Amino acid sequence: MCLAIPGKLIEVRDSGDDTVTGRVGTVDFHGSRMEVGLAFTPEATVGDWVLVHAGFTLSVLDEAEARETWQYLKEAQLVDEVPPMLSDTPADG
Repeated sequence: MCLAIPGKLIEVRDSGDDTVTGRVGTVDFHGSRMEVGLAFTPEATVGDWVLVHAGFTLSVLDEAEARETWQYLKEAQLVDEVPPMLSDTPADG
């Protein structure tokens, strides 16, 4: 099974080399951070929710799509909670 996880893009920068990735960014996944390639989402900017798989952003999501995906992950018992910044209630339960 392959999963793509929504995260918040918190930094964007040039990779500094001539690789296919071009721009890279840092994505926050509910406290865990990962550097990702932005080659597939050149329109992504800091503050966007992005869907990440295998180290690359696949698409830009709106907040409702990100919340819905995290909720599915919780229902499948793949994560313990929806990130508080996406929860409809103060303490997701």
